[in-house]
Amino acid sequence: MSDASATPPSPRSEHFVQSLERGLMVIRAFSPEAPSMTLSEVARATGLTRAAARRFLLTLVDLGYVRTDGRHFALTPRVLELGYAYLSSAGLPEVALPHLERLVAEVHESSSVSVLDGDDVVYVARVPTSRIMTVAINVGTRFPAYATSMGRVLLSGRSPAELEAYLARVELRRLTPHTVDSVDRLRAAIERAGSQGWAIVDQELEEGLRSVAAPIRDRRGGVVAAVNVSAHAPRTSVEDIRRDLLPPLLAAAARIETDLEIAGRGTAPFPI
Repeated sequence: MSDASATPPSPRSEHFVQSLERGLMVIRAFSPEAPSMTLSEVARATGLTRAAARRFLLTLVDLGYVRTDGRHFALTPRVLELGYAYLSSAGLPEVALPHLERLVAEVHESSSVSVLDGDDVVYVARVPTSRIMTVAINVGTRFPAYATSMGRVLLSGRSPAELEAYLARVELRRLTPHTVDSVDRLRAAIERAGSQGWAIVDQELEEGLRSVAAPIRDRRGGVVAAVNVSAHAPRTSVEDIRRDLLPPLLAAAARIETDLEIAGRGTAPFPI
């Protein structure tokens, strides 16, 4: 679900290095839908000229992040080093994982932790049970925040100005017939998530999938991450989620918060 042009440009300071930005754009152009591309396809996906795209691709080949057969280009496993550097430094996945495993063993449903990156949620830890989505979810998977329970919890922790800026720019694509279709409804859902301390999303990301999420807060009360439980809609009603899944989820979130503080990560600068 990668889109190299999805994030709007931010104001650029004197220290901004455009070549680094373009190199990262080339890496981000690859996705599950386009794991292998020609030079022309990379240039088209990034908006670069063919000459510029070629220079960046060949540099990435030299560095070991991209491989080529002479015509097609694809990422190598070495790219994982870039994500692992964040995961290993943040501490959140390592701290959360035992609690996800305990939660999954208790409720027999999949559980994940995510952070907000731009306008998307990004999964940083996950313990699955049976696969109930058509799209495989792994660490690093991104979904639009507006259509997910974790996204609404994370957005509820933004300042009023940040939230209004998000609502002004968000494009509400109808991922299913149930997806929220107006900014006013989305605002109300986010505010509700903030006031009650959890959010349920009913088949808005994918039909047949319901999920409930709770915030993970730092010692100052700021929302730094979210944890969820997802369930198969035909066998789990919204009322079942409130009664059977929400209490253990809230308990798991509290345990993660406690361990983050003990580990000295209670105010860690997670990406938002």
